Amino acid sequence: MENAPFDVAALLAPPDILQCRRVLCIQPHPDDNEIGMGGVIATLAQNGCEVHYLTVTDGSQGNKDRTASAQETARIRHKEAIAAGTCLGAQEFHFLGHEDGTLSDVLALSAEIACVIRQVRPDAVFAPDPWLEYESHWDHIVTGRAAANAFLMSGRKNVPGAEGTQPHSAAAIGYYFTAHPNTVIDVSTVFEKKFEAIALHDSQMDAQTLAMYRVYFTMKGQELAQGRGFALGEGLKVLSPLHVHCFADAGRI
Repeated sequence: MENAPFDVAALLAPPDILQCRRVLCIQPHPDDNEIGMGGVIATLAQNGCEVHYLTVTDGSQGNKDRTASAQETARIRHKEAIAAGTCLGAQEFHFLGHEDGTLSDVLALSAEIACVIRQVRPDAVFAPDPWLEYESHWDHIVTGRAAANAFLMSGRKNVPGAEGTQPHSAAAIGYYFTAHPNTVIDVSTVFEKKFEAIALHDSQMDAQTLAMYRVYFTMKGQELAQGRGFALGEGLKVLSPLHVHCFADAGRI
């Protein structure tokens, strides 16, 4: 008896994130979700997807007001994270509260993120690409690696600190701030919404920074959208659970 034909093309295709009904967007600091994938978040929310935010650090080291204390900055950035996420359509907000600039333990953070995944039970999780060439911010690298590990860890029977929760395996992980996108989402109609949300991080954004972001993301959006039939795109590297463990062709996905 012959085996049923195997669809290799499907194996080597990224999951379709636009079919997600609930997602968890993980950011090292308040503002990373908006900058990295604000257009995708707005698109998902408009499609009826339930969007959750998970912010890992308190953002206390970043404030254009150099006279503000770390405690005051953390308080301000907590409010800004909720305001900006709400602007894009996010509905639920989770904060781990780690001190800005101190992340180092990937395994411990993996367990914390896995606990949130098991509580939220998303179809997909998103995080910064920790393998971005020349990325030098350790908070981004640690958060991305921890999210990648938590993506698999959350489906295990036992996760430290997750007692009372049930295993959950998300169908996809998407990396923003990536140099190797395999998924480009049309964000033409929500591009201004992305910048409206970014501007709500007033403690971070002066007029010059916002103008620079607008020029860069317009250029990048046009580049990603080229030949796709829309004006502006936002790119992600999207992988399934099968792609992220012992899969030599993940780079081809």
